[in-house]
Amino acid sequence: MIKVAMTGVYVEDVVRAHAFYTDVLGFETRTRLDLGGGVLFVTVGAPGGAQPDLQLLLEPGQGPIAEPYRKAVYEAGLPAIVFSVEDVRAEYDRLRALGVRFAHEPQEQGPVIAAVLDDTVGNLIQLAQPKD
Repeated sequence: MIKVAMTGVYVEDVVRAHAFYTDVLGFETRTRLDLGGGVLFVTVGAPGGAQPDLQLLLEPGQGPIAEPYRKAVYEAGLPAIVFSVEDVRAEYDRLRALGVRFAHEPQEQGPVIAAVLDDTVGNLIQLAQPKD
């Protein structure tokens, strides 16, 4: 069986992204390697052993392909990635209290309740909670 092991999201600054995804969103660092020349290889994942085989790679978003792609997705208002949460309204309140800016507050969207936040490093991120 094929399973997702890692997926990436392009970010404007890997160090700032790492801080946001761990300190604000609550992910834990899985890998942090200095590859030299100012290049970092950083992955994060769900805390506490949840989804141990799944990692999010924080990829440098500069360059002739990544930067225009990231900007176009952001300007179109499309989330770069979707994270599941048990209670989207509670996460919305928690993150707002930490100063996180949301593109839209929790609202029903088909089979989920979703909110979209700005990750401060060039992406919109959707939080989704399945409706019963």
